[in-house]
Amino acid sequence: DGMLGWLEYNLKRALGMEGSGINDQEEGIQQTQGTIYELKKYECDDFKDGVSIADMLGQSYDMSFKTLVTVGKSGKYYVFAIPVDKEMDMKKAAKEVGEKNIEMLHVKDINAVTGYIRGGCTPIGMKKSYPTVINESAKEHDKIIVSGGRLGLQIILKPDDLIKVTNGKYADIIMH
Repeated sequence: DGMLGWLEYNLKRALGMEGSGINDQEEGIQQTQGTIYELKKYECDDFKDGVSIADMLGQSYDMSFKTLVTVGKSGKYYVFAIPVDKEMDMKKAAKEVGEKNIEMLHVKDINAVTGYIRGGCTPIGMKKSYPTVINESAKEHDKIIVSGGRLGLQIILKPDDLIKVTNGKYADIIMH
């Protein structure tokens, strides 16, 4: 399924779980190295907020991004990524995607819309490609951390690579 399917396939090749032999493994490693700096696993049995996870893993809040999914007045869905300790400015965010107003997607709809579960939602490889906005503070870092699409998994990557794989853009979308 989209970008995450491609990534997952190549990660499996890189780990020797798929494909045949060393050439496939080498190619898998090369394919993912361009996009992902690191995949990090951690123990997590149920939903924890981003701040708790950053604290648990000793990661900086500035570099740790949470994924927020919203629905606009038009009925369209939008994806935003902001630092875990920040609040999204709904007015600014709506303006960035050309909507009069937006609201947070209801928790019960997250899986149907994104293919992910609460706490495991990542901007990468959702069921469909939704307009994606990443808070501009991401540009200040060499690497940022987003969820890896399931509980207990993180993707560490360059902000520009996240923009590339989500076809997203940077903007100031947080409360100051």
